[in-house]
Formats: sequence, structure tokens, C-alpha cells
Amino acid sequence: MSPAPSRRVLLGTGLAGAAAALTGALPAGPAVAAPSPGAPWKEDEGQTYSVPGLKRPVRVTVDIWGVPHIFADNVGDLFQAQGFNIARERLFQIDTWRRRGLGRFSEVLGASYVEQDRAARLFLYRGDMAAEWASYGPEAREAATRFAAGINAYIDWLGGHPDALPAEFRQLGYSPAYWKPEDVVRIRTHGIGNNLSSEVARARLVHAGGTQASAYFRKLEPRHTAQVPDGLDPSLIPADVTRVYSLATTPMVFANGTVRRLSQELNVLRETATGSNAWAVSPTRTATGRPILAGDPHRENYTLPANRYIAHLSAPGLNIIGAGEPWNPGISMGHNGHVAFGLTNLPADQADLYVYELDPDDHTRYRYRGRWEKLTTATEEIEVAGGEPRQVQLSFTRHGPVVKIDEPNHKAYAVRTVWTEPGTSPYLGSLNFQRVTNSREFIEAMGAWKTPGSNLVYADTKGDIGWVPGALVPRRRGRGYDGLLPVPGDGRYEWDGFYDNAELPSSRNPRAGFFASANEYNFPPGYPTPTYEWQPAYRKDRIHEVLSRQRRTSIADTLALQNDERSGVARQFLPYLAKLRSTDPTTAKALALLAGYDGVTSRDSAAAALFETWIMRFLYPAWAQLLLPKPAADQLVGISIDLDLRVMNDSFVRPDDWFGTDGARKRDELLLGTLPKAYADVASKLGADDSAWRWGAMHLHMFVHPLGGPNVGPTERGGTFATVRSSYFYYLAYPYSEVLGPTFKMAIDVGAWDNSRAINAPGQSGDPRSEHYSDLHEEWSAGEYFPLLYSEQAIERNGGTRILLRP
Repeated sequence: MSPAPSRRVLLGTGLAGAAAALTGALPAGPAVAAPSPGAPWKEDEGQTYSVPGLKRPVRVTVDIWGVPHIFADNVGDLFQAQGFNIARERLFQIDTWRRRGLGRFSEVLGASYVEQDRAARLFLYRGDMAAEWASYGPEAREAATRFAAGINAYIDWLGGHPDALPAEFRQLGYSPAYWKPEDVVRIRTHGIGNNLSSEVARARLVHAGGTQASAYFRKLEPRHTAQVPDGLDPSLIPADVTRVYSLATTPMVFANGTVRRLSQELNVLRETATGSNAWAVSPTRTATGRPILAGDPHRENYTLPANRYIAHLSAPGLNIIGAGEPWNPGISMGHNGHVAFGLTNLPADQADLYVYELDPDDHTRYRYRGRWEKLTTATEEIEVAGGEPRQVQLSFTRHGPVVKIDEPNHKAYAVRTVWTEPGTSPYLGSLNFQRVTNSREFIEAMGAWKTPGSNLVYADTKGDIGWVPGALVPRRRGRGYDGLLPVPGDGRYEWDGFYDNAELPSSRNPRAGFFASANEYNFPPGYPTPTYEWQPAYRKDRIHEVLSRQRRTSIADTLALQNDERSGVARQFLPYLAKLRSTDPTTAKALALLAGYDGVTSRDSAAAALFETWIMRFLYPAWAQLLLPKPAADQLVGISIDLDLRVMNDSFVRPDDWFGTDGARKRDELLLGTLPKAYADVASKLGADDSAWRWGAMHLHMFVHPLGGPNVGPTERGGTFATVRSSYFYYLAYPYSEVLGPTFKMAIDVGAWDNSRAINAPGQSGDPRSEHYSDLHEEWSAGEYFPLLYSEQAIERNGGTRILLRP
């Protein structure tokens, strides 16, 4: 492994189906003089910066892999230096996040963004700020204040060093904005939403095929049958009812220098297919007698830069390293010299769509508990670049922001989310556990975690390992109110407070000697379920299988498992083909190719190219058309960008229950009828010789620069959504573009911290002029890592750039 790999950067417009999406967007401040186009700038210039507000000098050593190690004499200066550094590396990304979240794009890009800005403002936190700050721990307000001050100090520095201004601002013609501390916490819309689109999809499916059709959509865990709430007419749910919500929550997408909307399909995939892996291994099962903790969060990974940033923050009383959101102070996954922690998404149902009857004579009133209640309204002014300010009206019911009014049917729709509650700024709850010294303190600190719903896996230097979930989960009150469909907003379906995290299950030092989480259903009976819609257990089962076999797990074993590409879906469906035969030449070729398939979805696998095309593009749609009335089948296939193949497998296991009399024969006919179509489709793309087929030739990844270049890639990828090395790909367009998966991965050797490993693709910096823009891409593509250094001695030996921040 070379310490400074060469970069592989290709200019281009990106892959079909891929989108250049930054996870956020945000307002403008005092102008910074723009340099002439193409003005030279070197990252190593100005290594000493004057930063107003610092009390003492701060040292920053950027190691050869681009990780900043920030050493301060007090925690306030530390957070200010963190803000200064992230602005130095990711200014356009964080400025975009803030501008999108606050609803302030129109002021720099014009009137076409007014609708987007209005949508974002509907979902801003508008509650008690004292309670808000208190939710994240005693130093949260100072952390946010100093973090914002650090960002602002760098923007001030740019005023005297215009050559360093990121080129994106020059291209789009505006300047980076100054931050307020409240900006860090008021924005909620970058959180993981999970199931709002599922509510609407399920309602529309019920309308098309009856209540029984919803069983085809998602496998519910624990076993459950969705009910249509009394008073809900699914036929009246508009197809575009969540459009405003999507405008508010979708990352900004740039195409050729213009911001546009993410496609509906990709936005649904982003909401429903979020996932991660994390596991901890007890010292009794490792090669060193020390715990090991692994983590790789899965979020949209076509963005450039990606949405995780690794940093090391060190000051008296705090010494923490790992990854976090670039726009948040602190670290959300990593270690602090005492406890290592990783997280996965716990798909808690934290939102509902409410349907209201409006007064036919006055659409500002809605019916609630037998009376007409007035909508709450607020008028806000949106500045517009090149035009007059626009006045927009924001409307709210007692449950939340109104996202649609259906005038002809006298209906209104509002979204209720936990985002209106204090302490729900995503991932900022990690500030509560930055200073813990053991696992018990960590568990206690997790009591305050609210969003997004998360499984925290931990390991400490005493040898303890375990899992503790955290989520603000509503108590839903009302007959049949399960959160799976929209509900009338007339008072019959209410939230009755929230479950306390202490009411949720946990695990400490499990008997197996390890604990793994991969977004699967992991709540034992007797506990409140935070959702019925979990991710399939394919990844969790494979992690459990591998760890169960290992008796002396090493860091090398951990890295290998993070890169494991054996598909749980292939293992599930291949046995159905084992006894099938066909006289049709094309079908026979397909059966022969899959007969020797081991389920490993490597880039070089010919069988994987056929299997993934077959099951996603041909088998699932044909299955739906066979079993459902055509309107319902069309609806299911149209909404199921994130396919739940478990339902189809259930039908194959019990064919008579699903297919009727002689069900096994009908199942086998379905399999044989779709295989030749898939084979012909792959042949049309990769050629007639199936021995030359490769999954990687079909399955590509591109990191897309927001303004069109330089992009990083394309890169051939292995894996699928059902492998530990996770890859959600957009299978509706060719080539199949990987749009969600791990860009940041870590493996922590607890107690021997310098032996830990990490990767963050394509690089730490968001500036194409930086040597750290794409220097980690080749390692990431190859499944390789770099040392996540913690000791000052190791850092000094591997220091690449040294920076001094002076008061």
C-alpha cells in the first residue's frame, strides 16, 4: 500500500442514471473578490493563518492521507479550528448544505429556486432554542458557536487571498456565506427519512389492487398486516403529494453548472435504501486479545466530495478521531482513546403523512375533532438574485407543515416529523458521548440520541463490547395506527409522546463474543418496534456467518469482511434453478452459466452479470405481473426502485399459497421464461461470448463533481445491495450506476489505536486543486485502507502539511 497513491481522474458528464448531488446547500455573505479564471493557487501557501477569536495557537498536521490532526490548548479553540479547517477543505460543499437547508438558494441563483427555498423553510426547526441547545450536551452551544466562527474566519481570510476561492463560486457567480451558530442546528432536512414515500406508495398500491396488494410491497417485521385507517380513502392520495417534502429533503444536483432536482427514482432509493454495517468483536475472539470495532456507513456515494470527513480533534480532556458530517462539530464514528463507536441506520418511523378535510367555503380551515381549526401561516421574504424579493406563505397544521392542498377535493396534506422536537439535528447528538471513558458512560450518553434512528455499536479498552439503539420514536395512538399508511388528521390518530431510549433493547458483552448490526430487524419480542420496515438481513447474516467461523479475528480479517461480496440473494434464489432443464438453447446457456455460480458478485464474475440483470430487471417484474392485477403490478414495479426480494422468495418457498394449485410448476415456468430474456439482454451489452462477460463492465461508479468536472472514475464495482461490501445500483438505466454504498470505512484496533485502518473516497478535500481531492480513490476501489493514526509520534512521522493557526 503506497502512502500517496496516484490519482485517476477523468473529465466527463457522469454515468447514465448517476447524479451529481451535494448533501446540502446554503446563504450568501459579504463578497469575496473573485480571481481571474484559472488563477494559480497552491495548497501549501499560507500555512500560517491569523484566526480572530482563538485564545491560543492551534497546530494542525495534515498527514499524507489528508487527515487533519488538530491540537489545541482548549476545547473552544479546537472546535473553531475544526470549522476553519473544514472550510479550507470543503467550503463549497458546506456552503451548499447550509444554503439548501435554510432555503436561501434564490438569493444567489435566481427566481427558479424560490419553490425549493420555500419547501426547505417549511421544515426548519422553529422551537425553543434553549431546549434545542441543551439536547446536545453542555458544550453544544459553544461548539457550534466556535465552529461557525472558524468557518467565518476562513471566509474572511479568502477576502485577502482570492486565488484560494474555490472555483465553483466563480463559476456560479456568488460568494460563500457567513454562518450563525443556529445554522448548525436548525436544519433538519439532511436527515434520513425512511418511510414517508413508503406510506404514499402503499396507499396507491392498495388503491390499485386492494388491501391484499400491500403484502407484495415490503416484508413487515415483526409479522404484521397493514390496515387502512378508518376515514382514509387511498384513491384520493395524489401521486405528487410528497413533492414539496422531496424538494425540501433532496440533495442539490448540479448539471453543467445549473442546479436541478434529483430524479424521483433516485430520491426514493436514497430515502428507503439507507444502510450501514457495524460490528464489534470481543477480546476473547481476536488475535490480539483486544476488541475490534468495524464500521462502514452507506449513504449516497456519487457525490464529490463524499459526505463524510475524517478528522482528529485533540485538546485537554478531549482526544477523538474518526468521521463526521462536514457541517457538524465533533465526530460521530471513530474513537476517543477509551471507547470506539460505529453506527448503522435504525430505520425508525419518525414521520407521518396527515390528510385533512378542508372547509369547502374556506380552505384556510381544517376539521379537527368535530370543529374547524385555522391553519397557522407565516409570510417570509425570499431574496432573489436579479429580481425583486418574493413573498411566500408557509402554512402549518397542529401536526406540521402543509405540503399540498387539493382544491377540487377539499383536502390538505401535512407532514408530521420528529424534526419539530428539540435535539433532532441529525448526528449532532454525538456531542453527548465525545468525552466518555468507558462503555457504561457511552450507554448513558446515548440516552439523549434522537435522529437519525441509529444502532450504536461500541467497544472499550476494558474489553467490553455491545450495542445500544437510539431514536426518537413516537407512541402512535389510534385503532390500526401503525405508521404504514397516511392517516386522517381529524384527531383520531395522534402521537402520545415518545418512547424513552431506555425502553429499547440493548446488548452488552453478548455470549457469542461479537455483535453485528446491518439495519436488519434486531428487536427481540416484547419491545416497542420503532418500525415495521427493516432492511433485509442478507448483510447481517453474512457478517454473522464469517465471524462465527473465526476464533482469532484480526484487523486483516475485518478488512476482508468489509470487502466481502458474497450475495445473500444469490444464495437464496440459485437453488430454485438447480433441477431445472430446458431444450431452448438460450435458456440452457443461462442455466449452465448459473449452475456453477458461487454467489460472489466480484467485478470479474460473468454469472453475476447475468444473475443481477435477471433478478432485478426481468424476474421481479414478471413475478409481479403474474400474481397481481395489471394496475397493481404496474404500480408495484413502478414504485419499487428499492426491491424487497424477500417477498418474492416467500412466494417461491410456499408456491401453492401464492401461485395456486400446482404452484411449483408455475414458479418454475416463471424462472425458465425470464432467464432467456435476461441472457439476451446481457449478450446485447457484453457480447455473445458469455465467458467474456464481467459484472464490473456493467456495474460502474463515478464520483461526479457538482459542476461537471473533474469527475473521478468511472470505476468498475463488485457487490450488490445484498453483500457486505454494499452497492445499491440504479438498474433502470445502463450501465448500472452505483449510487449508494460505503465511501468511509474504518476498522479500529481498540487500545492499539495506531493499528487501526480507514478509507475515505475519493479523498478528503473537495477542491480539485488539492492533492487530497482524489488520492484515496484507487485504494478505495481496490478495497485497501490507510493507517488511522492517533499517537503524536506516528502522526509526526507521517505528516504531510503543517499548519499554524494564530490568534
